[in-house]
Amino acid sequence: MGARSFLKAAKRYGSGSRGDTAAALTYYSVMSLFPAILVGASVIGMLNEDATETLLDGVASLAPGEGFDIIEDAVARLQMNPGAAGLLALVGLVAALWAASNYVAAFSRALNAVNGTDETRKWWTVLIVRVVLTLVVGVLTAVCGLVAATGGSVARAIGDAINADAAAVTVWGWVKWPVVIVLVVVIVALLYWLAPAKRSRFGQRAPGAALAVVLWLAASVLFGLYAANFGRYDKTYGALGGVIVFLIWLWITNAALLFGAEYNATAEPETDTAGTASGEAGEPSAAEIDDSDEAGRPNAAEVEDSGEPGRPSSVEVDDSTEAHEADMDDSGESGSGRAGRA
Repeated sequence: MGARSFLKAAKRYGSGSRGDTAAALTYYSVMSLFPAILVGASVIGMLNEDATETLLDGVASLAPGEGFDIIEDAVARLQMNPGAAGLLALVGLVAALWAASNYVAAFSRALNAVNGTDETRKWWTVLIVRVVLTLVVGVLTAVCGLVAATGGSVARAIGDAINADAAAVTVWGWVKWPVVIVLVVVIVALLYWLAPAKRSRFGQRAPGAALAVVLWLAASVLFGLYAANFGRYDKTYGALGGVIVFLIWLWITNAALLFGAEYNATAEPETDTAGTASGEAGEPSAAEIDDSDEAGRPNAAEVEDSGEPGRPSSVEVDDSTEAHEADMDDSGESGSGRAGRA
């Protein structure tokens, strides 16, 4: 089932031109990501240097080297002017929420196209879902950042505050990354669950979300290795090489998200069709009921010809009536003849 759905998703992904859709989502990603980077960098600028270094190390392990330089440069500038970090965080938060809601709207349209459905919700319902989903995803993303930042001296300080031993702090340094990955899967599943018009259970979206995150991690690592060892974007694009690498990485991210959505859409019809075509276990489907009704129900011609069992047809009734009337006429004539002779 999983391998078959994966192959079907790959076929649907190619035939549906999802790469073009991923490019459109990349545009909205850029519009929403840089205000988010401004917020994150402003918050990081208010942290100590060790927490900043820990968080940047985690980002560097995922983002390509040249694309990561953009984020690192923004953080370095804010750390040189920590007084502006608070104001920039507030301004960036408002801009990030507005831009992120536009991305959620575009992602919702993309998922509707993947599911083959139109937007059937009221406009105010769509607006409320956009705002709530943007806030929830933003909060969970911030939690991911905070979890990733709890390392080094920050983790030791927290460990001392809660009386945790050094071994627990060391274990947390390894465990925190799986926690971040699980949170990212939850974020993606929320997008799959609430963004499209098609209703479903949250658990039905989890497999595609997990697949999307795994593909994203693998593709990010492979692309990072390629950009570092084989790609010559700096020679081709000059000073824009880092920007190009960063845009390609964003496209890979959105492509992975759309592939996960295709996987969910491919896996769903079999369960939905089974529930619609054959019904619950032990219950005939609507199609089977119609077929059985038609098979056991005589048509109009048969009713006219044979009627119901034990009851003469309309043709037989007409014939018997005419015969009876003829007999009555004959008997009447014979009776009148006898009366005349008498």
